Amino acid sequence: MEQPVPDTKDWTWVLERPCPQCGFDAATVDPTDVAALLRANAASFRSALKRGDIVQERPPVPPGQAPKWSAIEYGSHVRDVYRMAAERITAMIKKDGPTFVDWDQDRTAVADDYRSADADRVSYELAVDAGKVADLLDKVRGEQWHRTGTRSDGATFTIASFALYILHDVSHHLWDVEQGFQAIKEAEQ
Repeated sequence: MEQPVPDTKDWTWVLERPCPQCGFDAATVDPTDVAALLRANAASFRSALKRGDIVQERPPVPPGQAPKWSAIEYGSHVRDVYRMAAERITAMIKKDGPTFVDWDQDRTAVADDYRSADADRVSYELAVDAGKVADLLDKVRGEQWHRTGTRSDGATFTIASFALYILHDVSHHLWDVEQGFQAIKEAEQ
């Protein structure tokens, strides 16, 4: 089976306008609400990863489109997004204007064999790591929301904008999983 094509898009635009795919609109979310929304996202991911063998299946590939990840691959990725987010938020809290180490999500997916991951383990780890990020955000106060960090590609975030960026990422991937489940179901009919 073909490997999904690496995503090379700069998704920071989701901080400025709604996502036409998943519908996320950063302008409608207060950064102080993100912690609770991340916990809810983790709970929804846990439910999705308990759907049996379908979590290992990649959705069928429509003509002219690139292959997509399976639910377990998305779940593993989201777990790692939460881990990376905790590191970056901690750095922004503790240091003035840190620069983040580059993270190659596609290399990580291959190296860590997301495709063969255990759904129960990923589900548990995803919830734990989402909780760590949510706990960090629950402690951010006042001017701390404006502390900055810079990605290796030059994109600069505040803790507030980074929280919204991460919320879109994990929300979008839950949407990807549900779209994948729907495509698998339709292909079986």
